[in-house]
Amino acid sequence: MLTIGAALALLPGLVSYVSTMTGRSDSSFGVRSVEWLRSEGGAGLVSTIENWYYSLTAPSKGGATLKALPLVGDAAGGLVEEPVGAFRPRSVKPLIRPALQGEGIWRATRTGLGKDPPILVTVYRDEPAYPREIAGLAWIDTRRVNITLNPGILEPDVTLPRGSEDVPGAIRSKLLATFNSGFKLADDHGGFALNGRTYAPLADGQATFVRYRNGRYDVISWKDGPDVGRNVTFARQNLPLIVANGRPNPNLNDGPQWGTTVSNALLVWRSAIGIDRYGNLIYFAGNYQNLRDVARALIRAGAVRAMELDINSYWVSFISYGGFGALDPANLVGAPLGDIGVTAFASLSISSGDTILADYTAKEHASKSYNLYHDVTHAEVD
Repeated sequence: MLTIGAALALLPGLVSYVSTMTGRSDSSFGVRSVEWLRSEGGAGLVSTIENWYYSLTAPSKGGATLKALPLVGDAAGGLVEEPVGAFRPRSVKPLIRPALQGEGIWRATRTGLGKDPPILVTVYRDEPAYPREIAGLAWIDTRRVNITLNPGILEPDVTLPRGSEDVPGAIRSKLLATFNSGFKLADDHGGFALNGRTYAPLADGQATFVRYRNGRYDVISWKDGPDVGRNVTFARQNLPLIVANGRPNPNLNDGPQWGTTVSNALLVWRSAIGIDRYGNLIYFAGNYQNLRDVARALIRAGAVRAMELDINSYWVSFISYGGFGALDPANLVGAPLGDIGVTAFASLSISSGDTILADYTAKEHASKSYNLYHDVTHAEVD
């Protein structure tokens, strides 16, 4: 009887696990297993194991530096130099001397975008103690792109319209780039709003990536209560701000305000998004980063406010497209596109979370939780 009782007690968990493993997702078996355990009350155990793992696998300090950096963006188009202003970010000053060729210098993501490309990318070594590690930055001219927030098929875990779950064919020709979103709402206790409707209540004091009806974007500390107003197109929260007023948050510690996740002091893959004083967005991604490093990197790139997005190699990626029609996708930093150990879109299916919306066709093109479209002007076509 004891054996039968024990088996019956385990049955609901087994049913839940099998349902998760056989459900719609393009995440690996291991990742889905971990996320299932986290959702079934094992978040603390998962975080403990992750912290232990990352502590043991942390890189050694020092050693020989790199001799060259990987090429990003439009290599044939050359480097984007000054002037500095609302439509040109300042080059990012290298932290390691001598600087490598192209280090911290911005490039357009591809040709054919006019004399003022709406997205620029660069890589540089942001960790003097780890001279072989690189970080990637993307600068986004918000006046010349249209950014959309796309929920996944399972995340956020609320009832809301999921859309077509791919990039509609009619607008793929304008797709410029895609990038990851933030933590699960259950982990960061933040809110989610789309098309002016609140699906998960927003929390005051949480960092919020917001788009307004007038087309303006911002990264702010939310203070307007649980519901968005009619002037908000989308709002996605994730932890408190890591940069405010051009300075790192003085509370970048390992306290509970940062969610149930990997320690902020550990060196892991991290991503973040900030906004500069002109209203342009700056995305960051890099491996072996703690949260203070991320904040400092975004400040060096010009951010006055910034928030952390997702972490860990499986969820961090900024994909730009080298050809019109979403052709020639390339990862800003990390392993090549399609490496399932680093990215979550090797299979041609729909992702479980709002980290990725969809993969489509034969080249593993991915639509992440934020899509950036370009509205080409007649001058640029001519």
